Amino acid sequence: MRTTEVALPAGAAGTTRVALTAGIDAWAGSPPMRALVGHFGGAWPAGDLGAVLAGLDEFSARHWDFRAGRERPDAREPAFDPATVGLVHDAAAALGLVRSLPPTLPRYAHLLVLGGLAHACLRRTAYAAHLARTVAGVTGEVAVLGSFRALSPVESRLLADAGVHGCATEVDALDAGVRLAFGVDAPSEETGETADHPHRAWSSRTYRPAGLPPVRVLAAPSGEPHRRRAHTADTQRFWAEHVRLREGDPVLMVTAPIYVPFQHCDALRTLAVPFGCGIDTVGVDPALAAPVPVPEPTLTPGRYLQEIRSAVRSMRALHAALAAG
Repeated sequence: MRTTEVALPAGAAGTTRVALTAGIDAWAGSPPMRALVGHFGGAWPAGDLGAVLAGLDEFSARHWDFRAGRERPDAREPAFDPATVGLVHDAAAALGLVRSLPPTLPRYAHLLVLGGLAHACLRRTAYAAHLARTVAGVTGEVAVLGSFRALSPVESRLLADAGVHGCATEVDALDAGVRLAFGVDAPSEETGETADHPHRAWSSRTYRPAGLPPVRVLAAPSGEPHRRRAHTADTQRFWAEHVRLREGDPVLMVTAPIYVPFQHCDALRTLAVPFGCGIDTVGVDPALAAPVPVPEPTLTPGRYLQEIRSAVRSMRALHAALAAG
């Protein structure tokens, strides 16, 4: 199988709905996706793009969903033979889940940092500070987006081992990462709203590092607080309500390489389509060290397949939004 990287749906400001749909079609129907489906015993779904995405969603639920509703660290890891391991890694590389690519533009209106597990909070804030200082000019703000998800005992031990203390939630870890990476001590502005349940609460802290754009650390409420905690799309929508996002604004988003396809398409759906902004999504470069030592997670075949499934589901949601639009 060729491992030439398949382009994600275009994120440039002004990209048409037709072009976005074509990008989804090209990624979802690419040779690496077809090779994976065939290797795991599936027939390629028949019908139009909507039917293909629905078929891939259903197929991946049966074969590549190792979380079964659990958090990512609790997913089981399947045992694969060497040929399958090689095929999965080649497909992940071709589908854009492996390499860290640089930003495509010299200047952006805003830089978004997506939260995650504790180690990711430190790595992503550090990479955002690196980009803001050396690679991509930011005319608006750096927005660090998280939630009140409670840290697991493993995450708390990881932070303590790295000398980072006082963190109980994901947004606490992001806030600690901002202080370390941007060299700030206290926010210049702080606001928020407590609630009877953490899924409904929100908070916003703004720091003003010398010579850099303001940095906002935002914890979003859930869009369905009775069912779940806030997810990536919730945080993106919530941020968009708190910043003057203008049509044509280019936005740079930072995550981990393995999550780039699905989080890029989530941002296209929640930000680019309704607001007309541009989206450029990059993964953290693992060669750049965080301010404090944190272990690099092991990326396994099961994890790659799980996030290929996440990308399929994100593209299906994006396609539905485009079709409804």
